[in-house]
Amino acid sequence: MRKFHCLVTLCAGFVLSGCAGYRLGPTHGLAAGDKSVQVVPFANRTLEPRLGDAVTGALRKELQRDGSYRLATRGAGDLVVSGVITRYHRQEQSFVPEDVVSVRDYRVGLTAQVTAHEPATGRVVLDTSVTGYTLMRVDSDLTSSQRQALPLAATDLARQITALLADGSW
Repeated sequence: MRKFHCLVTLCAGFVLSGCAGYRLGPTHGLAAGDKSVQVVPFANRTLEPRLGDAVTGALRKELQRDGSYRLATRGAGDLVVSGVITRYHRQEQSFVPEDVVSVRDYRVGLTAQVTAHEPATGRVVLDTSVTGYTLMRVDSDLTSSQRQALPLAATDLARQITALLADGSW
């Protein structure tokens, strides 16, 4: 019976020690929604149209979903995020088995130079290049397949930016 109690205590110690590094709530040390963030529309320096609007909208939705910051819709926020989409790229991932020249899947990527600063102090808290990806299956029409994939790549890019803002050590 004593061995059983020792075994239960030892197992409970292992289980509870696994939670030792877990933090409940936002990881940047502030209460959720304590600070607000303003998203300035992203500029598009690629030849692909409508990327700036897609990334800006996806970032706003992702920030609302995450909840670490409130979205400032009127006036400047505690943090202002802006960016420039610098690269749109497509890379072949797989080919049609019967025809090694025809592409079946592409990996679509969007790269943006993202900057976040505090308007009150002027301190730049984030200035980095971020890339978001998605896979695109080519149907009969490459243009319509690409049109469907771009919002997914924009959402992945927005997730990467949100993670940097929410989990940043700045």
